[in-house]
Amino acid sequence: METKSAWWPESIKLAKLTVPILIAQVTQVLMSVVDTVMAGRVSPTDLAAVSVGSSIWFPSILLIFGLALALAPIISHFHGAGKVTQVANMVHQGFYAAIAGAVLSLLVIASAPLILNQMDVADDFRRITLDYLGYIAWGVPAIVIYMVLRNFCEGLSNTIPSLVIGVIGLLVNIPANYLFIYGYGDLIPAMGGAGCGVATAIVLWVMALGMVVYVAVAKRYQEIHLFGRWFAPNWDDIWYVVRLGFPIATSMFFEVSLFAAAALIIAPLGATVVASHQIALNISSLVYMVPMSIAMAVTLRVGFALGAGNPRNAMLSHKLANVYGMSIAVVNATILWLAGGWLASLYTADAAVIELAATLMGLAALFSISDSFQAIAMGTLRGYKDTRIVMLITFVSYWPFGLTIGYLLSRTDTIVPAMGAAGMWIGFITGLTGAAVLLTWRLIRVSRRYERELAAPIRD
Repeated sequence: METKSAWWPESIKLAKLTVPILIAQVTQVLMSVVDTVMAGRVSPTDLAAVSVGSSIWFPSILLIFGLALALAPIISHFHGAGKVTQVANMVHQGFYAAIAGAVLSLLVIASAPLILNQMDVADDFRRITLDYLGYIAWGVPAIVIYMVLRNFCEGLSNTIPSLVIGVIGLLVNIPANYLFIYGYGDLIPAMGGAGCGVATAIVLWVMALGMVVYVAVAKRYQEIHLFGRWFAPNWDDIWYVVRLGFPIATSMFFEVSLFAAAALIIAPLGATVVASHQIALNISSLVYMVPMSIAMAVTLRVGFALGAGNPRNAMLSHKLANVYGMSIAVVNATILWLAGGWLASLYTADAAVIELAATLMGLAALFSISDSFQAIAMGTLRGYKDTRIVMLITFVSYWPFGLTIGYLLSRTDTIVPAMGAAGMWIGFITGLTGAAVLLTWRLIRVSRRYERELAAPIRD
């Protein structure tokens, strides 16, 4: 049993990791908001083109994200075990794996004309979307550099660079968008929505180079010699990163695609329903930044504890993360329940949209509680380097379970009279609750097995 005296220092360490990650995540969301607002002021076509372009390129980079995220628990295990001299090799192998992910991402972006052909869009829409994606493509290598080095830093329990560079990225994003969307005299032509792609690529490179400079000059990393010697590809180590990272990327894809599919399912219900759904989803996405950040922090603490041979402290971190997550989720749920109408009014003046969005945010209140449990359980399992079963759990929970129930409730009379968008949100709640239960069950099994097999440590 953990002593109460252990709870306080661990809770402080968890909070110190979580807060910078949260701010970094919020800055990324705000960059997307800036893109949307500025493109929308040009024309509805520009806004739609940026939205469709984002829906093509963002899923394509999830593999880069997943492969880079695999480095955090690997490095945190080394950190906990006091084996930081082995970190440089794994970071370099992570670069090789992420580069392969970038190649696949660029292939998806290159296939955008084929995707748009299936949508039968207007010529202006097509041109803006393809220009936007063409510019974004130049930033894909920067995503590799930034994400690998970010997870290198975070794996060593240093989340401050993510915060600082995230804020810098946001501050660069605003003027860059303005210059390339609206133009600047004869010097920079107005590019409309396509200018968002230029601005985003610039921001990605600023963030990547900022991370390179920080890692190169920070005294705390001098003994690692990250750039002093470059390790050749080691296929065993690369495959190790892929085995951990691919399921992470796939789990992320299942979640992103769940909400994308939901939007398509309710699209025939009319503009009011779709607008209300989008508002509720946008607000709940902001709320989700909190449990996601806690989950990323608990991955680091769990990995460190396991590397140090202290599995009990790993589960202590999980328990504290749940205390944090549930406390904040209850506050957020109360706000969504009581102030849903007011929040919706910040997006629109349409009374019908506000009324339905408020109803959906009442359901989002329950959604946020389930989301907190499943996100933190997933983050803890990632610290245990347990990702393949998590991938299967998320698939079953989100798609055959959550999406099916959402479709049946929203569009059919199979269970009850069709409920419209509310039925889809009940499907979200059902799927996320199922994921929370199954992931918690998996975590109990993994943690108990780890304690029993502690004499046979997880790979160094």
